[in-house]
Amino acid sequence: MSKKRPEGIRDYNAPAGGWGALEAVARTLKDQQVITQGAATLLKANQPDGFDCPGCAWPDPKHTSSFEFCENGAKAITWESTAKRAGPEFFSRHKVAELWKWSDHDLEDAGRLSFPLIYNPADDRYEVIEWAAAFKIVGEELNKLASPDQAEFYTSGRSSNEAAFLYQLFVRAFGTNNFPDCSNMCHEATSVGLPMSIGVGKGTVTLEDFDHCDAIFSFGHNPGTNHPRMMTTLHDASRRGCPILVFNPLKERALERFAAPQNPVEMATFSSTEIASSYYQVRCGGDLAALKGLMKSVFERDTADIAASGPGVLDREFIAEHTQGLATLRADIDDTTWDHIVEVSGLAKADIEAAADVYVRAKRVILCYGMGITQHSNGTANVQQLANFLMLRGNIGREGAGICPLRGHSNVQGDRTVGITEVPSKALIDGIERAFGFRPKQDKGHNAVETVKAISEGHSKALICLGGNLAVAISDPDYVFAGMRKLDLAVHIATKLNRSHLLTGKTTIIFPCLGRTDVDIQASGVQSVTVEDSMSMVHASRGFLKPPSDVVKSEPAIVAGIAKATLGDRYGIDWDGMIADYDRIREKIESVFPIFFDFNARVRQPGGFRLEVGASERIWNTQSGKAQFLIAPGLDEDPVLADRDLLVLTTLRSHGQYNTTVYNLDDRYRGVFGRRDVLFMNKDDLAARGLAEGDRVLIEAAIGEDGERKVAGFTAVEYPIPRGSVAGYYPELNVVIPLSFFDKLSGTPAYKGVPVKVSGEPRRSETAAA
Repeated sequence: MSKKRPEGIRDYNAPAGGWGALEAVARTLKDQQVITQGAATLLKANQPDGFDCPGCAWPDPKHTSSFEFCENGAKAITWESTAKRAGPEFFSRHKVAELWKWSDHDLEDAGRLSFPLIYNPADDRYEVIEWAAAFKIVGEELNKLASPDQAEFYTSGRSSNEAAFLYQLFVRAFGTNNFPDCSNMCHEATSVGLPMSIGVGKGTVTLEDFDHCDAIFSFGHNPGTNHPRMMTTLHDASRRGCPILVFNPLKERALERFAAPQNPVEMATFSSTEIASSYYQVRCGGDLAALKGLMKSVFERDTADIAASGPGVLDREFIAEHTQGLATLRADIDDTTWDHIVEVSGLAKADIEAAADVYVRAKRVILCYGMGITQHSNGTANVQQLANFLMLRGNIGREGAGICPLRGHSNVQGDRTVGITEVPSKALIDGIERAFGFRPKQDKGHNAVETVKAISEGHSKALICLGGNLAVAISDPDYVFAGMRKLDLAVHIATKLNRSHLLTGKTTIIFPCLGRTDVDIQASGVQSVTVEDSMSMVHASRGFLKPPSDVVKSEPAIVAGIAKATLGDRYGIDWDGMIADYDRIREKIESVFPIFFDFNARVRQPGGFRLEVGASERIWNTQSGKAQFLIAPGLDEDPVLADRDLLVLTTLRSHGQYNTTVYNLDDRYRGVFGRRDVLFMNKDDLAARGLAEGDRVLIEAAIGEDGERKVAGFTAVEYPIPRGSVAGYYPELNVVIPLSFFDKLSGTPAYKGVPVKVSGEPRRSETAAA
């Protein structure tokens, strides 16, 4: 007889995708009351004359397919195009104190914001305000600050290139470089680490490269939930016999087997395709050790092959012509023992060697990675070791080979390309001066961690958010929430209500904006915006649905309205002209960033165009002009991890969420339904603590010296995860992550490698006695 599992926990044995995905799409359409309209909307997603999915940043096949959306993309699209409205009547019925008690899911599920709102502290409600009056208040509050550096300007990765460009232009004209953005919390380790290694903070591959590779190495990501359209690419690669090697702490269903909804045979026969040819369950925090083990094995094979009168397995021609630093790297790897590699990685030496065998036999290798690599206290070093591994055999800058960072939100990469950065380059400053006639300052501004710290310490008084849910996304919410409530000014540009909007300051305003699916009509007619995907392809996006009300404005129009109210006619920037016709914004983007040459003409081509990526052509924009082998001393992320009595927590998205947006309470592929209060644990770790599946546990941070961080009420769930590792959902478990626990090179919070103690939750009688 099988044991009874906790409520809402059951085995899910179906493959990823398939009929389960189609059923979930149908349910989502019904829940958002858009069954007829929603189906038609989905067919416009990622099409040449349609809109770019507001979900992930995975590229589209030439942007010309007839059916190019996935389950979670459908959730994102229907979530945005919902028939539900959070209008004036909604806010008249609900005080902020009441809304604070709602779940994050229920807040967003209230529907689309449809009127500009200002918080009335006397009544504890949001009330409607006219656009002009709201812009005037924002401008006055910003101009009252003692310094522009007392304001923070956050950006979500869903913002278009046009909106992001105007935003950074406004803020730099205002006089600060405080640009926290969602990249700071996900792939900043890529943006910092790869330029030092290969001269560019982007991936080097195209979608077509996956048709030519001989092996795919996959590190620290879950494509079935976070970038599901990638599953078609992996599905096709697997079916043609390309080995796919996965390094990931959890067994993720989409990396095991997948049934493509577009494949009539698999759907009709209820069959599926195996994705991973080999699956290596590395310990949380063990990626650096695994990578050093792979490189150690490659070096040993090279030595053995040369001893047998062979040429060796390294690409010596590539290394000699294009790189520096191999000797230093090899010395570091030689000094790293196999015993230490096995202990920290959690992988057997034979498994690492087997993976290295696949690597040295393959002529062309693509390496994909996600936030399981970047969101660590050594995230930048992790990224650089990935580049090292590829460069050993020349797997960067040729067909069918390269590095592939898996970005999150659609256009998170594009926002950075058009200037959303707290570290402006001289080229960016020169470009703004060339295009607009003024020279912004070039000092470093605040990233996300620095922003919330400055707000909490009272140094920053104003926060404007171009989308997103910063207070919930960042670590250490108790500290962050208290700081946000001290603000003199909080402004949110958003499509839906979220918890950050409820952290009201002295003056708090919400501006409702158009979504990707909404038609955007300005003085010159219907407008399109542009986005950049994970592989540097830029293409147009044009919505077609009626907006949630007649007064909702586009993101570019809202940014321009704030800019005019704040700057007046400073520098003579033609805000109205650019809003009247977005082609003019793109002309200015081209003036500032020459890589966008012929922007308006090229983006009108089917499929758009690819931006130049030097490393793809073996042009290394590093200081030396060559790619760099870079070392990462040691293996442990943090000395506290040497205490093997501790567990290492990694935080995850469920299948029913995207970033902080929770579409529903199910995590189908992991067998969790109707709840999020779970902690996935290895059965031996449970037993070692006198626990069993279903017990309620206390989770305590084992790092950080500025206060106790713990959370109770979570239910232990037995799960195939490596010994010493535990996993639970983000953002609920942000509470045990100190704000100070981040990668010091990139500022990325270490959400994926948090040392914790897990114990049985005290009974009420014990708590009372204490």
